[in-house]
Amino acid sequence: MPGFDLLFLPGDGIGPEVMGEVKRTIAWFNAHSSKTIDTDDDLVGGCAYDAHGEAISDAAMDKARAADAVMLGAVGGPKWDDVPYDARPEAGLLRLRKDLDLFANLRPAICYPALADASSLRREFVEGLDIMIVRELTGGVYFGEPKEITDLGNGQKRAVDTQVYDSFEIERIAEVAFDLARKRGNKVHSAEKRNVMKTGVLWHEVVTRLHDEKFGDVELEHILADNCAMQLVRNPKQFDVIVTDNLFGDILSDAAAMLTGSLGMLPSASLGAEDKTGKRPAMYEPVHGSAPDIAGQGKANPIATIASFGMALRYSFAMGAEADLLDAAIADVLDQGLRTPDIMQDGMTEIGTEAMGTAIIEALDRLSA
Repeated sequence: MPGFDLLFLPGDGIGPEVMGEVKRTIAWFNAHSSKTIDTDDDLVGGCAYDAHGEAISDAAMDKARAADAVMLGAVGGPKWDDVPYDARPEAGLLRLRKDLDLFANLRPAICYPALADASSLRREFVEGLDIMIVRELTGGVYFGEPKEITDLGNGQKRAVDTQVYDSFEIERIAEVAFDLARKRGNKVHSAEKRNVMKTGVLWHEVVTRLHDEKFGDVELEHILADNCAMQLVRNPKQFDVIVTDNLFGDILSDAAAMLTGSLGMLPSASLGAEDKTGKRPAMYEPVHGSAPDIAGQGKANPIATIASFGMALRYSFAMGAEADLLDAAIADVLDQGLRTPDIMQDGMTEIGTEAMGTAIIEALDRLSA
C-alpha cells in the first residue's frame, strides 16, 4: 500500500497529551484506508534543551527534512525562562520554519455551530464564520537582522528588531492567498501598515501588481492591519482570506481564533514550495501554546491538534475525503454536547483529553459505517 512518513514532535506541556490523541486517530485511518501513515518521534523545545542543550537537534532536523510532513505539539514553559536566548524552546520552532522554508502559514478560523455561544461575540456575529488567515512565516521582524540589545552606558540600553521584506517573499505568499480564495469565497484582504512602514508600502505595491497581472478575477481589498483587528471584532464575517506579514499575522490569527470560542479549537498548516516531484515541506500544529498550568491533568483540548492532522491529510497526503470525514466527526462530537474544560458551556457534558479523542474515533466509526 502507498504510504507516507509523518514525524511527531510533541514538545512541551500539553503537547504530548494532545499528540497522543492524534496517534490514536492515525491508527484508525491506517485500519480503514488504502493508504498508510508511518510515524516517528523526536524532541523539540524545552525537552530538547534538557536532553541536548539546544531547542532542536541536527538529527531531528534531518528527520524533518526527510518526512512527508511534521506534526508539532507545543513548545515552551516557565521552566526554561532563564535559558540562553538562542536556545529557548521557541528557537526550535523558528528553526523548523526557517530551515524547511515554510513560508506560508494557513490558519483557519472556523466557528462550529455548536460552539457559537462559546464565543466572546454574540452568535449572530460568529455563527458560520469561516476565515483563512495566510501569514508570511519566514521573513519580517522575527528573522530580520540586526536583532540585538546594546548597552548604551549610564544604565540605558537600546533594543533593535529589524522588519525586512523582499519582493519575492511578498509575491509568493500573496499567490498562495489568491489561489486559496479562488477555492473559497474569491475575496482577499491584504493587511499591512503602509501609512507608517516602508515594508507596508512595498507589500501594497507587490500585492496590487500580482493581482492585476494574474488574479483579476479575485476581489482584493487593502486594509490597514490595525483596522483589520478592529473589523475582526466588529464584523468578522466580512472576511474570507486575509494575507499579511509575519508579525501582523501572529496577532490577527490569535484574535480571529478567539472569535471561535477557544484557541484549543484551531489548527494550522505551514507549507513550503513544491519541489520537482510535487512534494512540499509541511508542518502542522495547533494554534494554542503549551499550557503548562494544565499539563499532565488530562484537561487539554485535543481538537486543534487532531484538526491539524486533518489539514495534513488534505495538503500533504492527498486524502481529501478522509479530511472531510475527520472534520465531520469533530462537528458530530460537538453537536453531542461533549466539551473539554476550555469550551465548557451550561448544559453540556465536560470530558477530558482522552475521552474527547475516543469520542472522535467513535464518531469516525459511525460516519464511515
